[in-house]
Amino acid sequence: MKIHEYQAKKLFSDYHIPVEKSILCKDVDEAVAAYLKLGNKKVVVKAQVLTGGRGKAGGVKPASSIEELETHTQHILGMDIKGYTVDRVLVSEAVDIASEYYLSLVIDRNSKSVILMLSPEGGMEIEQVARETPEKIYKFTIDCSAGIPDFLARMAAFKLFGNRMDCVTQFVPVVQNLYRLMERTDASLVEVNPLVCTKDGRMMAIDAKMTFDPNALYRHPDIRSLLEPTEEEKREQEARAKGFSFVGLDGNIGCMVNGAGLAMATMDIIKYFGGNPANFLDIGGSSNPVKVVEAMKLLLSDLRVKVVLINIFGGITRCDDVANGLLEAFHQVRTDIPVVVRLTGTNELEGRELLKNSPLILAETMEDAAKIALSKV
Repeated sequence: MKIHEYQAKKLFSDYHIPVEKSILCKDVDEAVAAYLKLGNKKVVVKAQVLTGGRGKAGGVKPASSIEELETHTQHILGMDIKGYTVDRVLVSEAVDIASEYYLSLVIDRNSKSVILMLSPEGGMEIEQVARETPEKIYKFTIDCSAGIPDFLARMAAFKLFGNRMDCVTQFVPVVQNLYRLMERTDASLVEVNPLVCTKDGRMMAIDAKMTFDPNALYRHPDIRSLLEPTEEEKREQEARAKGFSFVGLDGNIGCMVNGAGLAMATMDIIKYFGGNPANFLDIGGSSNPVKVVEAMKLLLSDLRVKVVLINIFGGITRCDDVANGLLEAFHQVRTDIPVVVRLTGTNELEGRELLKNSPLILAETMEDAAKIALSKV
């Protein structure tokens, strides 16, 4: 679960992490009122959307007058940034920056711990830094039973700031408080990009990003109340409510499979032959046509899906039962999108015979199914 910058900054402030003054606004009049209330001649207007790349998209603009503020606010509100429509902006006091840094805490599944990542290349995309100058990223593994003790915080600070003791002294409580925030809210990521040192010697987080483990939200009703599900997340919630395991991806081949392992293998073979799966969808072992109908509706609600691949292994579930379920389902769901079906296992011959004269495209092997699906994209 993601939250907006202004919401993350509120949590930062609650944990004594310094942030600049800012006011959330939903229209131009509110932005003008915020400008006057802040009392700064220079401010920054920042789009509030649940994605990165706002600056590159033109969603972050400095303003030095009410006229400039109005122009930028009108331009940013309603803007589309990576599929998100901007419906609010954050008007923040401008900060006189001397230097910028990158700081994050992230769950690392390989080491089963939290990783502290630092870089002197703040303000840039960390992926680009990792690709082009990986030596500029410093990583520290955090022992979750100990947290970030003073010696580790200072070690990280000296790596980042050298012997600039004013920065080292301020950094230690900042990184320790960020870790406490992450631990107490079950966050999976806390990111500050950039963390800045101002020309008058203050350290400040002028951006804030947090994501949370959705499985832990029951422990945090205050954070759960901030949830603004995207269309993809709404689909995942709908699928969960209907007993499916569903994860949306960015491809164009919709997958419907019975069994998580088979679903992973299906996505792998699609990628192997050069395609891109649109989702992970495990409908379980049932041949219930109602389930198939609901699964198809879910897949077809994604406008990127150009073809559907149904891959069924009949173990306890019989393939002829599945075939009857598919036929009944497709009487109810009408679509021009090609649907490729691969049935194997118990009563597979009977199942294929039932589907012979249907509009469904039959395949005998996973390789055939993947190749046919790719040819229909």
